[in-house]
Amino acid sequence: MIKGILNGLQTYKSSFGLISKLGLWKYFAIPMAISLITASMIAASAWGFSDNIGHWVEQIWPWETGRHAFFIFAEIVSALLIIAIGLILYKHIIMALSAPFMSPVSEKIEAHLKGENHTHRDTSNTEQLIRGIRINVRNLGLELLITLPILLLNFIPIIGSIAATILLFLTQAYYAGFGNMDYTLERHFKYRESVDFVKRNKGQAIGNGIVFMLFLIIPLVGIILVLPISVTAATVQTIKLLDKDHHTSLTA
Repeated sequence: MIKGILNGLQTYKSSFGLISKLGLWKYFAIPMAISLITASMIAASAWGFSDNIGHWVEQIWPWETGRHAFFIFAEIVSALLIIAIGLILYKHIIMALSAPFMSPVSEKIEAHLKGENHTHRDTSNTEQLIRGIRINVRNLGLELLITLPILLLNFIPIIGSIAATILLFLTQAYYAGFGNMDYTLERHFKYRESVDFVKRNKGQAIGNGIVFMLFLIIPLVGIILVLPISVTAATVQTIKLLDKDHHTSLTA
């Protein structure tokens, strides 16, 4: 799997050049807007609700001494919790809603790499949106299911917190890469076949998702560029994997 992660990381090297070469920036306008609006709503929620939650949690503090300090602590923790949950929701929301725009981009990249006769799209924009929602609702549910027990590791001092941070990051990276790869897979596989394909190529999905998650650390610019760059890299990587599978089936 380590090799797959490294391969997923390496495909980012040519993303900017490929987008510019094929003139794809114009196709990313709406997904960029979706990304920016979604991130802004999450930030506003963290700002607005953290104060309310902080006052609610403050009520459990039985003494007047230190009440204000406890409120500030509760407010900060509440904001971080909202942002953490929001980050999970963010990537699935933007991936689902951007499906009708990302799938054609993925198709253009595949046509460039393999020729016009080797790519086709039989689904409509509505069908792509429905599939995007279906994939991301599934992934969101599984990610939350995996995240909850990982959070329990935080009760183990030091080592548990470190392990939880790493596992949470890799979990988020995997599902981010999953969503990016599916924009290409929807032209080749049915829903269940796509799920199985990504499971067989976990490393590549994680590698792609690692950069996706790191992009979100960059203020504003990362939120705007995360989809164009990560989807381009995922498309190139997924086409290579599909070719490898096809070659293996022919020689088997």
